[in-house]
Amino acid sequence: MSMKRITRLRRSLEELFPERHLYVRSGGEMRAYVLTTPKQILGAGAVAAAALWMGVCTAAMMVSAMQMSASDQEIARTEAKYERWIADRQARLNSAVAQLNATNGSIDDLALSVERRHAALAMLLSDYKDTPGAAKVLAPEIQRVATTPEIADPVRRVELVRASQERLLDSADNFAKGRAERLRMAFRLAGLSPNGHAPKSGALGGPLIEARDPKALAAVLDVDEDFAARIQHAATNLSEARALGAAAQKLPLAKPTAGGRQTSSFGVRFDPFTKRPAFHSGLDFGGGFMTPILATAPGVVSFAGVRSGYGNTVEVDHGQGFKTRYAHMQAIAVKPGQRVAVGQRVGGMGSTGRSTGVHLHYEVWVNGRAQNPSRFVKAGEYVQQAAD
Repeated sequence: MSMKRITRLRRSLEELFPERHLYVRSGGEMRAYVLTTPKQILGAGAVAAAALWMGVCTAAMMVSAMQMSASDQEIARTEAKYERWIADRQARLNSAVAQLNATNGSIDDLALSVERRHAALAMLLSDYKDTPGAAKVLAPEIQRVATTPEIADPVRRVELVRASQERLLDSADNFAKGRAERLRMAFRLAGLSPNGHAPKSGALGGPLIEARDPKALAAVLDVDEDFAARIQHAATNLSEARALGAAAQKLPLAKPTAGGRQTSSFGVRFDPFTKRPAFHSGLDFGGGFMTPILATAPGVVSFAGVRSGYGNTVEVDHGQGFKTRYAHMQAIAVKPGQRVAVGQRVGGMGSTGRSTGVHLHYEVWVNGRAQNPSRFVKAGEYVQQAAD
């Protein structure tokens, strides 16, 4: 049957590309060239491959141009938004200064207004105190507020202090918003929904958030309503960022070994024993004999012993359906029921079980299904960047 098909295919190709003779006459001489069927098929294949390559390159260039156009538009929109913000802040500042000047420049009222704003900012910044990376970002603006230059005109001095307060509040809000966005991106890199692991907006707390509206908060802080609204907005963004950060600390986002190189990835690969394609449910990390193996998140050891194929194995339950498995270990350093912290040693690298050499086999499970651990490792690196 197969021979008949091959014969029919050969006849079809010969009919499509019959043998052709090409005669070229040059300088009184006649030369003949024979274009056999294989040569014509080879030439047609080369032309088709070139056309396909040109099509792919053209499509890639079009996609790249569209992406660049979208990126340029997004940059322009962002620049326009910040320009509007700056213009709005300057207009409000000018309005406030004009009002203060209209009241014959009551220095006591000006000083009291600045003090109240300082008190509101101090309450907000106290929430930022233990937030990773906040001190580095906000320190320059705090220094500017504290070192307003000596100017003879008291109204001008108040104007500069209020402007510094505006910049400090903007910096605090942008920092909190950026940190929250980076943490949301880390969750998405791990294939998780940020909304599923962070509390709802109604679950956020704190005196700056619990006020019913900016008007009520303005009455509590004794500041203008616009300033109170911005204080509340920054506090809400910070609370969301802290909630996401706390949720990320409970997830297996750390690396299971320090400095170990990845030697095998998640998914289908050639089995080292059968030499056939087989599903690999984790990541392999190479390293030296007895290299420390570390817990990637806090949890409780649910299994510590020998599993078929895995050799010496430790499994840690992290709650909310998350579980990690560490296999082929030479030594086990924990026992079932023991609580472990992120980065705590659970064993030493070895080659027990179905193994061809010293390495760690690492798995991440979510609700009973094996996940790609590399997504969690990359998400952990992104979380670390958000904290810097």
